Amino acid sequence: MLSELLGGLFGVSLFSYISTRMALAALTAFLFALFSGGPVIRWLQSHSVREEAGKSDSLELAAYAEESGKNKTTTMGGSFLVASLLGSVLLWAQLQNLAVILAIVLTAGLAAVGFIDDYKKLTIPGCGGMSRSAKYVGLSVVVLGVLSVMVWWAQVHGRTTLLTLYPPLFKDVEWNFLALGWIGIAMFVLFEWFVVVGTANAVNIADGMDGLAAGCTIITVMALSIFCYVTGRADWTGYLNLPHIADAGEMAVVGGAMIGACMGFLWYNAYPAKVFMGDSGSLPLGGLMAWMAVVSKQELVLPLAASVFVIDLLSSLIQRYYFRFSGRTKRLFTLAPIHHGLNRHGGVFTKKKEGWHEVTVVVRFWILAAVGAMASLALLKVR
Repeated sequence: MLSELLGGLFGVSLFSYISTRMALAALTAFLFALFSGGPVIRWLQSHSVREEAGKSDSLELAAYAEESGKNKTTTMGGSFLVASLLGSVLLWAQLQNLAVILAIVLTAGLAAVGFIDDYKKLTIPGCGGMSRSAKYVGLSVVVLGVLSVMVWWAQVHGRTTLLTLYPPLFKDVEWNFLALGWIGIAMFVLFEWFVVVGTANAVNIADGMDGLAAGCTIITVMALSIFCYVTGRADWTGYLNLPHIADAGEMAVVGGAMIGACMGFLWYNAYPAKVFMGDSGSLPLGGLMAWMAVVSKQELVLPLAASVFVIDLLSSLIQRYYFRFSGRTKRLFTLAPIHHGLNRHGGVFTKKKEGWHEVTVVVRFWILAAVGAMASLALLKVR
């Protein structure tokens, strides 16, 4: 409606183009986050909404958080980040597009789960938030609900491309789960659940240093927005031999809003951070990032586009299970996720005399994120 009103006011069709609305969505979300961030942070500070406990079970990280004062930094900044993101999407995206509607539902749902987790940590003395099982139940209810609607819609409208996986590097190779009947659909939903929930948790784990998660999200979502825009254009997909998903193009506008909101949040989250996003911000960011890959059929490229998040997630999982199977006596990495090991000990596997400064770690991880994003975009032509 807004683009139509502006088009009629200025007598141009410029505002109907996805590229224009993507840029305007980014600018709008940035301004929303920039101007709402200050008042929200002051309100959170006045109500002592602070990161009293570290994200990690490591005693060393807990001691470092207390030593550096990070355990007293305001948290739940994801509240104004997500509000800015959704506000911009509602203004600039086409709300009759099912992918956009489900993106809004997914973002709001995961933000609600993250908010409950943050709220319990901050209001109940000695509480570490939701239990792991309760958290996964909450995430699963939201994600499976969204995926179920997508599967139903794809079947009703004969959109089999939405229920197909397209491996990168291979021409004319596709895995159509619908051909396997209900078993295939169940396998598809399970795989997509793993993609969305896994990415949401990966961003949550990476949210451990000033500017790390927000900066890497901006870089990754830039690449995913290009994937969505290209996938939504029949001429470009025909040339690049990619699946054409008509609804995917509009997700580039959502990607623009996500980039702008993260930029506005990064204004306050850059070192030294005035606010952390908390689970209420990291979970919906990761889930929405994965949803963009699902809609553009780039699920198998996502690990490369989101390489930093995958590295952090895998390092945490490997550390946990290596410690468990070694009889709780050995750890593979100096610290997990590995950005903490580089910061505290200057090495991933061995401790060195001096660790990297936090800003050095963050900027170098931004570079790694950019390399992964560029490599993923290179696969467009390789196919």
